[in-house]
Parts: sequence; structure tokens; C-alpha cells
Amino acid sequence: MERKGVTEFLVGIFLLIGMISLAYLSLSLGEVTLLGKSKYYQVSAVFSSVAGLKKDAIVSMAGVEIGRVVGISLTKDKEALVKMRIVRDVKLEEDSIASIKTMGIIGDKYVMISPGASDEIIPPGGRIRETEPPLDLEELIGKYIFGKVK
Repeated sequence: MERKGVTEFLVGIFLLIGMISLAYLSLSLGEVTLLGKSKYYQVSAVFSSVAGLKKDAIVSMAGVEIGRVVGISLTKDKEALVKMRIVRDVKLEEDSIASIKTMGIIGDKYVMISPGASDEIIPPGGRIRETEPPLDLEELIGKYIFGKVK
């Protein structure tokens, strides 16, 4: 009878350790913080077109990943509003430029941010004012093949 009590106790300890580990992984991988201070802050930018940009696309500066796209929606003016999650350590100047680029010739789209020179920093929840839409490769090929120039 005593052997059964020890086994149940060890199984209970094992389950408790497993649940604590699962809770820790859930919080750390889900990027939830218990003290309310996140590793990220959010900024947005409005583009005339995002042609092929997807949620969870990389946001980079100088070739280094500094965040991810967390949402893309349509504004009242029929433009694309892109919400980005940026690492808190990276401060974006007010005159930074957000561009949509392609990895390689036909790779995934991502947002590249070119730093500005302003002393003013974009606050959390702020907006990047200067944007450049993606290069429309199909339109360029069409112009080249058919000789149509707008």
C-alpha cells in the first residue's frame, strides 16, 4: 500500500511540473508578459497598394528583422492600412520611410523601413507618414512587351 502512495505522489509532481512548463511556454511563445510591458510596440502605415503583402510578413531595417506585420485592412479612402509590431528597442524617427519590397525576384513581400534623421520619435500606436508601394512587376512587363506607357 505504501508503494502505491509514493507512485501517486511522483505522478502528481510530474504532472505539476508539466503544467508549469506548459504555462511558461504558452506565455513566452505567445509573447504575453505578466508585468504588462511587452517586448514590442505597434505602429501603422498607409499604402496605396500592398500587392502581395501578408500578415506576419517581416518588417526589417538595414536587412535586420525588427518586427512583423500584424494586420492589413482597408481604410475609408480605399487605401491599405498596415499595422506592424516593432521591437521596443528600435526607435523609429518621425521621417522614417516604409517601403514594400520583394525578397528576390518573385519572393515574399516584406516591409523595409528606412531610418530618418529627425529628432522626433514615432510613439507607440503612431503612424509612419512616408510610404512607398511595391513595384508592380506585371505592369512593368506589360509596358515592356506591349510598349504601353501611361
